[in-house]
Amino acid sequence: MDRFENMATFIRVVETGSISAAADKLGVAKSAVSRRLKELEGHLGVELFHRTTRKMNLTDTGRAFYHQSVRILEDVIEAEHATSQAHGTLKGSLKIALPSTFGLMHMGPAINEFLQANPQIEFDLDFNDREVGLIQEGFDLAIRIANLPDSSLIARRLAPIQFVMCASPAYLEQMGVPRSADELSEHQCLVYNLLRDFEHWHLTDSNGREIRVKICPYLKASTGEFLKDAAVEGLGIILVPSFIAYKEVESGALVQILQEYKLPRLDAYAVYPQTRHLSQRVRAFVDFLVKRFEGTPYWDLCLRKPSA
Repeated sequence: MDRFENMATFIRVVETGSISAAADKLGVAKSAVSRRLKELEGHLGVELFHRTTRKMNLTDTGRAFYHQSVRILEDVIEAEHATSQAHGTLKGSLKIALPSTFGLMHMGPAINEFLQANPQIEFDLDFNDREVGLIQEGFDLAIRIANLPDSSLIARRLAPIQFVMCASPAYLEQMGVPRSADELSEHQCLVYNLLRDFEHWHLTDSNGREIRVKICPYLKASTGEFLKDAAVEGLGIILVPSFIAYKEVESGALVQILQEYKLPRLDAYAVYPQTRHLSQRVRAFVDFLVKRFEGTPYWDLCLRKPSA
């Protein structure tokens, strides 16, 4: 049994949707495709497809094996290509899950720069705030902003993520500037509704005491950019990562408040499964991101200035 040939045949059946279409693409008889699938399932001891008279649907096991097979064969091709090239040119696909706002605002320029240096890389990007299953859904890696719990994932820290609490000058002039955390309950607060506890903001005072502040959400949304724009329009106070609002803080469209309190902090990570062979292209891209974001993030430079 040629294991790689059978895996390649299995991939072609999945992508074309039928044994006959796969046979046409591969230039072999349908019986040869059927035999290879039977050999593969026999070797694995599982069924990869639910078979009916009209179509073939992947089983859950088959779906996971498909994603893994694609990655394995791409790695083999990459290894062969790197060996045959004097400088090991990177080639192949990178499937990456990214958080929506951070991905669009800050990962786009990084990916474009990496592509210019490595034009044979093919990116497949999923901009979504949900937590994807890396192995189950066939992702090479994910960018996550979190306090990562212990898990089976390997994480490389890319950058610190600070928060800012701010409002527009017009809002503060009309409603007044809160002088303490307790006064936040009297203000219109614009909140991120994907948090488990969006009715409280967590701060730390100058004595190191953690405070759970009850707020009254005036506007809730699942995207920080929308909340930032609403704050600029004078609708209320936001507590968002600095990478979302740094331009508005720098221009004065938003003013930082309650700066004597310490706000939440997270980190941005590149994560990938430790059970997954780390291909040369994944390693190169992660190393590139670590280098590109090292030091104080450019979106935090304005936070060094005194607030208005």
